[in-house]
Amino acid sequence: MVRLRQIFVAGLLIAMACLPGCRLDMHVQPRENPLSRSDFYADQRSERPPVDGTVARGELHEDTYFYTGKLGNNPGDYMPFAVTKDVLERGRERYNIYCSPCHSLVGDGNGFIPSRGFSRMPPSYHIPRLQKAPLGYFYDVITNGFGIMSDYSSQISPQDRWNIVAYIRALQLSQNATQADVPAGQDVPSEPPKFGDRMGSGATLPVTDSASTSPSEERK
Repeated sequence: MVRLRQIFVAGLLIAMACLPGCRLDMHVQPRENPLSRSDFYADQRSERPPVDGTVARGELHEDTYFYTGKLGNNPGDYMPFAVTKDVLERGRERYNIYCSPCHSLVGDGNGFIPSRGFSRMPPSYHIPRLQKAPLGYFYDVITNGFGIMSDYSSQISPQDRWNIVAYIRALQLSQNATQADVPAGQDVPSEPPKFGDRMGSGATLPVTDSASTSPSEERK
């Protein structure tokens, strides 16, 4: 009797172990592996192309000017949003990261990388041709590249490309300002700062004479 019970229990356990293998779940459904051959379609490709007009999520780009910098086939000459201090600060940050190694911090084309042996130096932003260039031109160059300059579309977002464009225009204005462009009493170019005894150690910044004099001392 005990022997029969043991055989029954053993058979029951074996049946329970085999039953899960009889299920037809989604992971064993009839399907085609990606890029495999299929005789079902005339081109014998199991991987089907997207339907015409399909747009990836987040890639609708209804504002054509924002994403191309062009009006038709020509570059536009206006910013697609208001230029604020935050826009310029963000543009300066992105410019210093991505652009200044070649174009330099002031945009004259004498960056660190060209100084190590470029066959063609980047043009200065301050030549008449680029001073007159429309804003959309700079956006297009950042997006698609120009000459030996590769495109930065995968590294810089469209918003930041426009931020950089705004900062480039600010650089052009700053490096070519006249006395009529600045408030009364301010010289062009500005006088260099005057430093006191504390020139800085490399780990600390130098202190100017105006900063080293406290307001209480000035009142005296």
